[in-house]
Amino acid sequence: MRSPWVIIGVIMGALFLIFMVVLFAVGLRGEGTGITGKSVGLVEVLGMISDARTTVREIRYFVKESNVPVILLHVDSPGGVVTPSQEIYSELKRAKAKGKKLVVSMGTLAASGGYYISAPADVIVANPGTTTGSIGVKLELPNIEGLLKKLGVSVDVVKSADYKDIGSPYRPMLPEEKDLLKGTILDVYDQFVTVVAEDRKLPKDSVLKLADGRIFTGRQAKACGLVDTLGTLNDAVAIAGGLAGLGPEPRIARPPKPFRLRDFVMEDVVNRFLMPRLSYAAW
Repeated sequence: MRSPWVIIGVIMGALFLIFMVVLFAVGLRGEGTGITGKSVGLVEVLGMISDARTTVREIRYFVKESNVPVILLHVDSPGGVVTPSQEIYSELKRAKAKGKKLVVSMGTLAASGGYYISAPADVIVANPGTTTGSIGVKLELPNIEGLLKKLGVSVDVVKSADYKDIGSPYRPMLPEEKDLLKGTILDVYDQFVTVVAEDRKLPKDSVLKLADGRIFTGRQAKACGLVDTLGTLNDAVAIAGGLAGLGPEPRIARPPKPFRLRDFVMEDVVNRFLMPRLSYAAW
């Protein structure tokens, strides 16, 4: 008679094999050979913008599809890190340069970086109560000096020049360091303002009056030219269909979603909370 542990081992091995087969099948899901029939390509940006790779891949997928003349970008995001926001923005600009139309549908929240990536759209659709705007840049630098003192921990730093450890979490920031960082922030802020002015075809002086970090409702944003029209996601679909000559109820195509284990792993706590990052984030 076989040992119960042998039986359990065989069962566990079989379950593992089934699990791996399922993962492989999911990983291949949607790879296909292309989209049949004219469609509107839907790309969703939901939550904090901390990594542009998935969104960029989805935009490029639709750019290669001749049956997708319009990309519908659904944004429900408070913004996020500067560089990923700029990467998504740049990819959308390339898509337009290659002949794709772009419609943005703003959900509950499309602020700061969420607005940045919306700016190049041919048509921006916001709900009347959408929270948008928050045009500005911030740099968050944690300071854990007090905590380390309570723990009896000190940190010695050897540096090549005075500002090499600027923004260190182990000591207070000096006034001259704040001035240096303010210059960096203002440069990125000017990039943001310039994008809005150019893509929305607004005078830069007018944008500067709006770009003090304040938020707007969708209705307020429409009144000052930051969005084009008020409506729901369904309204944005109808607008996209009209731009593509597909009528108000076009077929919606979604990009393939290959399985990736890292999508199920929590973002590294140290990277999220302790690393200094310039951000287009509302809060």
